[in-house]
Amino acid sequence: MIVITGAAGFIGSCLVRKLNDEGYYDLVLVDDFSRVDKDRNLEGKRFTSKVNRADFFDWLDREHRFVQFIFHIGARTDTTEFRKEIFDDLNLEYSKKVWNACVRFGLPLVYASSAATYGAGELGYKDDHALVHQLKPLNPYGDSKNEFDRWALEQQQSPYFWAGLKFFNVYGPNEYHKGRMASVIFHAYHQIQKNGTMKLFRSHRPDFRDGEQLRDFVYVKDVTSVCFFLLHHRKYSGLYNLGSGKARTFLDLVKQTFSAMNHMEDITFIDTPADIRDKYQYFTEADMSKLVAIGYDIPFTSLEQGVEDYVTNYLIPDKTW
Repeated sequence: MIVITGAAGFIGSCLVRKLNDEGYYDLVLVDDFSRVDKDRNLEGKRFTSKVNRADFFDWLDREHRFVQFIFHIGARTDTTEFRKEIFDDLNLEYSKKVWNACVRFGLPLVYASSAATYGAGELGYKDDHALVHQLKPLNPYGDSKNEFDRWALEQQQSPYFWAGLKFFNVYGPNEYHKGRMASVIFHAYHQIQKNGTMKLFRSHRPDFRDGEQLRDFVYVKDVTSVCFFLLHHRKYSGLYNLGSGKARTFLDLVKQTFSAMNHMEDITFIDTPADIRDKYQYFTEADMSKLVAIGYDIPFTSLEQGVEDYVTNYLIPDKTW
């Protein structure tokens, strides 16, 4: 039995699909299932049961003997939310309870961290444990993820195997419910479909031209492949970057979206919203050498391939994965 928290969300539901495709059906899905806008993400998927997020620890006390692995993907991910107490509850305290339960019951754990922990990238993007206490995230979301990473590294007792995955800019199917937090590709597709044009944030730094802000965009199918690898490769606990390892511009991404839609390019620029302007990352690129060093050798999907697959096989036909 495999537990997935955040199972109705973007990455969690894609992980359910990946596990189903690999022949795993004894899955327990944990989430706040009152969010009916996420129901589509679980349609057609096979699993044993659903457990409400608030009831999970009582369930685990009863059923832990049957659990083989926990993927803790659930989190509050809104980078524009600035109420620290919300992140303290869902991203910090809940995650500590998951960790301690895994210690108590002898369960391996993979949990979702974030590249938001790296802040403006002053110290680079290397998943070195020695750097964690020096990182300066730009928002409460990033703070909450880094605080948990720090806490995990300080623990005297750990799950016999654990991995914290620092997700970079993940995009792909099953993110339609995320609103403002959905990927730029998702928003580009719908803007182009509606207006025939796409508006990007202009640069507010002289060292970056408009649209040439760089991010490490990683396809969600690659994220699930890494999770599947770690399900079987339970060695070398620690923090791991999970990006493509290749920074690309927002212009690259949007131009590929126009191409996948067979639509003429029409790109304009607007000011970055004031509430996030001073918290905006202009460059991210995952150093993937640590994951490669423990044996992960599957090539990552190129931006061109990922956008083509996402647009043509999911956005245009309005399908989930």
